[in-house]
Amino acid sequence: MLLFDRSEYEARLARCKAAMAARGIDVLLVASPANQFWLTGYDGWSFYTPQMVVVAADRDEPVWIGRRMDAAGAKFTAYLAPDNVVPYPDEYVGSDTLHPMDFVADRLIDLGLSGRAIGVETDDYYYTARWDHILRRRLPEADFHDAFLLVNRCRMVKSERELAYMRQAGQIAAAAHEAAFAAAEVGVRQCDVMAEVYRVTTAGLPEFGGTFPCKPPNAMVGELCSAPHLSWTDDPLVAGDIFYIELGGIRHRYHSPLSRCIYLGTPPDDLTRLADVIAEGLEAVLSTVKAGATCYDLATAWQAVSRRHGVEKDSRIGYPVGIGYPPTWGELTASLRSGDMTVLEPGMTFHCIPAIWLERYGVVISETFAVTESGADVFADSPRELFVKR
Repeated sequence: MLLFDRSEYEARLARCKAAMAARGIDVLLVASPANQFWLTGYDGWSFYTPQMVVVAADRDEPVWIGRRMDAAGAKFTAYLAPDNVVPYPDEYVGSDTLHPMDFVADRLIDLGLSGRAIGVETDDYYYTARWDHILRRRLPEADFHDAFLLVNRCRMVKSERELAYMRQAGQIAAAAHEAAFAAAEVGVRQCDVMAEVYRVTTAGLPEFGGTFPCKPPNAMVGELCSAPHLSWTDDPLVAGDIFYIELGGIRHRYHSPLSRCIYLGTPPDDLTRLADVIAEGLEAVLSTVKAGATCYDLATAWQAVSRRHGVEKDSRIGYPVGIGYPPTWGELTASLRSGDMTVLEPGMTFHCIPAIWLERYGVVISETFAVTESGADVFADSPRELFVKR
């Protein structure tokens, strides 16, 4: 069930170790499920209990530490040797007296890694204050370092196989929007439209299947579109509704977000104009993409269009994407906005989403793309326009 050749995992590990060495880190403790997946291939819905991947500079493979019942999942999904899959007993789960980080500390001591410079993902969603407290108490000789985003940054440049999965995810995303448009009719419940989205993102296409997203789509109707991160209801659609849908196609945990809006009826001129500005600005951004450009350059291309049309946007217009586990498909490493001088490299992948949220509604048109030497490789084939259904 390995998604990549062993040589690719070994190259990822070498990239990670080089980043560790540059920061004086001997041992890296990886809490993020997305980073664990990238480093080892391990993929299971087990991250609701503590699990950790240990990367040591002088060990040939990482070590996965997790709940005993989930060790079988590592056998099927991770490239690791059996000795490097270390399960903890179930008595550590939901206990007032035992904690899995005590088990992790014991294993680090057993492996002779407890007195090293240890990097931890201090601001990751899955690395808690209690984890940190236990590890520092149990490993007093260790020199702890903040290694938040170390692996995330290693993940930014995708391999050809990763890009292939993201292109497939983009095709699924486009098909999901087509299904939403087909289902959206006056009198149809919002939730029934979204059920069609889930059907397509799960089933995928005849050539390849999809799976569940790391988070639900942002899908709002009417005035709720003025807030970017709300959800649909079971209300029926009515004439004059705008349906704002930001979804992701998913292939083997790789997410390709795509956003479009559906209008039921004849849209007012101001809404049509705003959608045209967003599409023009997005095209300007994509035309600016090339290796050696910066995130700032892409933001500047958007601003040149938006300001010419008198459109204001005070938030970023995009971010890197790829592997997605709850709660996000974002890589957290950069932003398409003024001041971010991150240099684009071939194989980096971004979601550009210059959405505009006004008091009465919001409008969104977005694309996910890969950086190439000469331009943007856009993953979805979907018209960049307001979808109108009369």
